Amino acid sequence: MNGLVIGGTSSGVGKTVATLAVMRAFQREGLAVQPAKAGPDFIDPSHHETVVDRPSRTLDTWLEGENGLARNYHRGEGDVCVVEGVMGLYDGRRCSTADVAATLDLPVVLVVDASAGAESVAATALGFRAYADRMDLDVHVAGVIAQQAHGGSHERSIREALPPELDYCGRIPPDSALEIPDRYLGLHLGEEAAIAETALDRAAAHLQTERLRAVADEPAPDPGSREPVAGGDQPRVAVARDRAFRFVYPAVRERLAARGDLVTFSPVAGDDLPEADAVYLPGGYPERFAEELARSPTLSALAERAADGCPVYGECGGFMALAESLTTTDGESYDMAGVLPATVEMCDRYQALGHVELTADRRTPTADSGDALRGHEFHYSTASLDSDATLAFDVDGKGIADGRDGLVEYDTLGTYAHVHAASGAFDTLLERSR
Repeated sequence: MNGLVIGGTSSGVGKTVATLAVMRAFQREGLAVQPAKAGPDFIDPSHHETVVDRPSRTLDTWLEGENGLARNYHRGEGDVCVVEGVMGLYDGRRCSTADVAATLDLPVVLVVDASAGAESVAATALGFRAYADRMDLDVHVAGVIAQQAHGGSHERSIREALPPELDYCGRIPPDSALEIPDRYLGLHLGEEAAIAETALDRAAAHLQTERLRAVADEPAPDPGSREPVAGGDQPRVAVARDRAFRFVYPAVRERLAARGDLVTFSPVAGDDLPEADAVYLPGGYPERFAEELARSPTLSALAERAADGCPVYGECGGFMALAESLTTTDGESYDMAGVLPATVEMCDRYQALGHVELTADRRTPTADSGDALRGHEFHYSTASLDSDATLAFDVDGKGIADGRDGLVEYDTLGTYAHVHAASGAFDTLLERSR
């Protein structure tokens, strides 16, 4: 499956809108599109899935390693893969868009802001292309999409200024209907603020689809599967899945479904907690549904299940729901499951952001003592711990408190860090549940 990477000059330049427009342009040509996202983000992929109706692959050299990233790419299906970058093309200490493009040997189409320039779009793109050579990076900037560009003489000036080695791949016109509102963790989710099909069609009509198809290239080969083979009876894993618990990597769902019997439930709706050998509460927005969760019999059932020794793992939003209480930014406090000895309070700005490595110094549902996991933390809350609270991981980020993450009680674990299936955490969770 050929592919290309939609990179940007910076965060906020309009990569997501350009990526969605490219996907729509390919769809208009009858191509099946496989979406993907560089980096650990959950929100941009929700917009991909809204447009393409197919889960977006997560491509992250830190979370997956280079071989794991390549394997994940090749698990996708379609005629062409469109990979949305993260931040600016070269930004990211542990994983950048450039890292992903180089690992997969895919060309980059650079999104450049043309709202206040024309010929300077070419100068900017040439600078990004030359920077790869200067830093001896195997990154090929092959084309340009001009964001916020008008037609007529504006478009002509941009196109004519580009040298032959940079393809003009079209423009995204100024259009208020293409704007996606922000929320504190990023954009609104795709199903909450989907761009209207008519607006995407208008944007796609200004792209040079044939040039984009020509730029797309064959990726680096599939290194082959290294997935562990399940043996014996498969454990049943209950996974929270609703408006409050949305942040799950497709590879995690696939791993749990391949090596276990995966069943979903909704704490917000007050579903009965399914009979299961383990429970996973992923991240999301529990603070937006704190009142519903406080009334939910599901959390009470979860507390009983945890006290009986069932392995339970809560990530970020899941950790918050397992805590004693959650206080929102308006000062309202709500009781949560009460499994973990912590109270959580939402803040007005983010408290941690970045890739992290976690090293366990005791046995947990996702790791043995001495195991190292790789993850990503991004949260707008802080946790206050009871005096007898036990944290299981050293982390080279902020974690829950003082460079430590992984609050444990019974056989329940809560972390601020999100981890990918490639870390091995979910294999351990499955083994713990046998």
